[in-house]
Parts: sequence; structure tokens; C-alpha cells
Amino acid sequence: MKDLATFPDAAATGARGVALAGAGHWWWRHASPQHVYPLAGRLLPWFAALAVVLTVAGLYIGFFVAPTDHQQGDAYRIIYLHVPAAWLAMLIYLAMAFWSAVGLVLGTRLSFMMARALAPTGALFAVLTLWTGSLWGRPTWGTWWVWDARLTSVVILLFLYIGFIALQAAIDDSRKSDKAGAVLALVGAVNVPIIYFSVQWWNTLHQGSSINLKGSSMATVMLTGMLVTTLGLWAYAIAAVLARLRAIVLERESHTDWAARLPEVRS
Repeated sequence: MKDLATFPDAAATGARGVALAGAGHWWWRHASPQHVYPLAGRLLPWFAALAVVLTVAGLYIGFFVAPTDHQQGDAYRIIYLHVPAAWLAMLIYLAMAFWSAVGLVLGTRLSFMMARALAPTGALFAVLTLWTGSLWGRPTWGTWWVWDARLTSVVILLFLYIGFIALQAAIDDSRKSDKAGAVLALVGAVNVPIIYFSVQWWNTLHQGSSINLKGSSMATVMLTGMLVTTLGLWAYAIAAVLARLRAIVLERESHTDWAARLPEVRS
């Protein structure tokens, strides 16, 4: 074996290796259900409080401060719920697909738990998107529903959420259900860009985006109300997912010593 002095950077390489090992140890330690469970408990009330404050503030701006639209009248105000709900329905699905991919690649139990915790909240926002879209469509299009490309793709998104939840519930073996759900989540992710670009790819009744990377065509006060509401619903989504994640962790880790020592388990 050659002497370390033969390699000028041997000491530096060794130090870097120790640092990488330490970083890896930190990652695996904090990716464990045992450490995430109390962290989620500490973060949950903060996000819940943020959700209430920001959502109320955003809806107040949208419904009482923002001016009436000169074309749609007050009917347009439903967008202060509809648009944030649509954004979050797509974003949460992508997050679910991301954690599913991480679980499949790294085999981390917590990743599958995160994906499972995200699904019901994403489904809720998909339902809210369709419901508020119908409320907006009735006075605008004269009908509650049309088989518009965007509406249809959002319905497919809702079915993907329901399919993910049903598939996991139908398989008793948690490892098999996690992998089956992860595959479905990854395959279904192709639907998200279809939703986003549907108004550009096809001639649809649904209006185009008022907000994009180039800017916004909305008045400042209207945009402010929408973005504040979005942040509030985002905070709600995080709080709901954290609460559900804690329940899933307790369900799956109930056989472990650390879970058995928790006050809520002993009681």
C-alpha cells in the first residue's frame, strides 16, 4: 500500500470525505420518521396560524378592496379562490411525484409517507378548483360545465389523486402499496404540464393566464389579493400535510420503541 505522502491532496481528500460522510449522516438522521415527527409537531401551529392570517387577509383584499372588473363584474372575484386552488392542486401533485421518486431511488420510508400525506390535500384543492370553476363558468359561459381541455385535464388530475389514495388503501403490504402508488404518481405527473399549457395548445373556452414569468396583466391590488391568498392556502396545505404525516408516522412506527415512549401513544 502506498504511503499517503505520495498523494499531495490526500489529507484534503480525507477531510472532504469526512465532511461528506458527516453531511450524509445528518441527512439520513433528519430524514428518519423519529426526528421528523417532533419537528412537524413544532412547525404545524406556526403554519396553521399563517394560513388563517394570510388567507383572511387575501380574501378580504380580493372581495372588499379590489375593484369590480369592467367586463365580468363581481363574478370575477371567485378567482381569488379558484386560481390559488388550481396552482396548489398542480404543485402538490408534483411534490407528491417528487417524494415518490425519492422513495423509489433512495428507499427512504419517510419519502413514501410524505407522498401519502400530500395526496388528500392535493385532491381537496382539485375539488375546490373544479367547484369554483363551475361557479365562475355559470355567469361567464352560461353553463356550469363544458368539456374544455383545461377542465377535463383537471378532472383527470382529481382521478389521479383518488386513484393514488385508493391504490394505497387497497394493498395491505405498506412496501408494495408505497411502490405501486409511487409509480402511479410518476406516470400521472405528465398531466400537470398538460393542464398548464392546455389553453395554449388547444382552442378552449378557458381564458389564458393573467400571470406568467413575463409579468401580470392584473391591477396591483388584484394581484396582491391573489398572491396573499395563495400564500395562505399554501401555509394551510403545509399544516394539513404535517398533521397527516404525524398520523402516518405513528401508524407505521407504532411497533418501535421511540413511538411507544411518546405521551400521545401511552395515553
